[in-house]
Amino acid sequence: MTAEEEEVVGSTEATQFEGLDKSEFGWLHVKAILVAGIGFFCDAYDLFIINLVVPMLGYVYYESHKVSATDQTLLKGSAVVGTFFGQLIFGILGDVLGRKSVYGISLALMLIGAVVSAMSSSAVRGMSALAMLCIWRFVLGVGIGGDYPLSAVITSEYATQRTRGMMIAAVFAMQGVGQLAAAITAIVVIRAFKEAIMEDIMNIDYVWRICLGLGCVPAVIGAYFRAKIPETPRFTAHVMGDMQQAKADMAKVLNEPGDVELQKPVIKKNPNKAGWSDFVRHYKKWKNFKVLFGCGMAWFCLDVAFYGLGLNQSIVLDAIGFVKTENVYEELFSTAYGNCIINLMGSVPGYWFTVGLIEVMGRIKIQVLGFGVLTVIFIILSAGYYQIKNQAIGLFIFLYCIGQFFFNFGPNATTFIIPGEVFPTRYRSTSHGISAATGKLGAMISSFGFTYMVSSSDPSPGVQKLLAIFAVFMFLGLLVTFLIPETKGRSLEEISGENEPKSNEVPIE
Repeated sequence: MTAEEEEVVGSTEATQFEGLDKSEFGWLHVKAILVAGIGFFCDAYDLFIINLVVPMLGYVYYESHKVSATDQTLLKGSAVVGTFFGQLIFGILGDVLGRKSVYGISLALMLIGAVVSAMSSSAVRGMSALAMLCIWRFVLGVGIGGDYPLSAVITSEYATQRTRGMMIAAVFAMQGVGQLAAAITAIVVIRAFKEAIMEDIMNIDYVWRICLGLGCVPAVIGAYFRAKIPETPRFTAHVMGDMQQAKADMAKVLNEPGDVELQKPVIKKNPNKAGWSDFVRHYKKWKNFKVLFGCGMAWFCLDVAFYGLGLNQSIVLDAIGFVKTENVYEELFSTAYGNCIINLMGSVPGYWFTVGLIEVMGRIKIQVLGFGVLTVIFIILSAGYYQIKNQAIGLFIFLYCIGQFFFNFGPNATTFIIPGEVFPTRYRSTSHGISAATGKLGAMISSFGFTYMVSSSDPSPGVQKLLAIFAVFMFLGLLVTFLIPETKGRSLEEISGENEPKSNEVPIE
């Protein structure tokens, strides 16, 4: 039998990585969380800081001091569009070239995008500063998009079986820390420039550039450590078929050089090699496609609301009368302060509740709970919008924060975690990328549609309608969740079916 005729069959895969699945939670697992987490900190900071920067740009570049609806859409949506392409491109590259091989490239794009965005300026004749900002935020978004499939899959394939969900959730929880850091950074910088802003509003130009530019700092730190992590043993065994390298990679993960046993896989003739035809063959089967469809559609429904609100929180705060408008400084400061409160009360705790409870409750229960509560909250906020807004702004903020909590102790976390677990190794990165990109389609629709539905003169009617629309999407997300299997307490090979015995005539699933 030639090497070309050999392929790993799943019958022994469940035990091949038993040492990894059953290992103790160790330093390399902590390192993997930190290395991937730094990327997600940058992702959230860079994506959501634009929510606070856009009002600043209005004072610098517009006579009316308000960014036009079209420009708001482009500024907020450019990074989201870039993220969509990054998720697809890096998802595929992660399966073709390896997880580690392209991991640093995504972070490099984020670094370049953040730095150059902060230096955007208008040409004497030609592109404006806002056009340049949109272009470089698209580049930034491509890097951010690459982080989604790669971070999820690397963390998943490094993880122990009993802590896998917790590890992936901890990586994603850094998104909440990044959002909070964006709000805190804006508060600090705006406060530092208070006198300068009061003297001349054009000094806001320094503020928005500093806020954007600081997003590169954690990326610089993370770039070095990403170069040092080993390839995942599952990729080198399942996809590359290099058992010696898989053994070496596994030894690094377990920190047991020379002592790792990795069983030689069973082989068969005429294997189905990973590729387009095998990809289509795999997903032509309903049992496989329904999982991909369920993951993608749940993420789509989530992102319609999550990004619709996350990229426009300043507009929501303005609509309910929270933002102070005595002067420019008060307006910018209260907007950043309101964002900080929402992140502290809702977003950040929600992420860490998921970290603490995901191995107890499981992924599906948390996702169903989140979608269910969000459906109810958006119905309440929409139906009682004017009564709550006019009589109890504090209640509106409270309910809104509860919603943010259940986004993150709910589908915002689980839609990221589950696709890193449910797909076969050879298509895990690609399938996660497709799921994430499907979600970003929802984010694009929402980020482009939100601005046009909400009038700058009176945002309240548009916000009320959008809250009702978000309730519908949360309910749809709840329904499609039931297409997805629970992954708690199961090995990756068991979940994906890669450990099932098969005859020579049956393709590997």
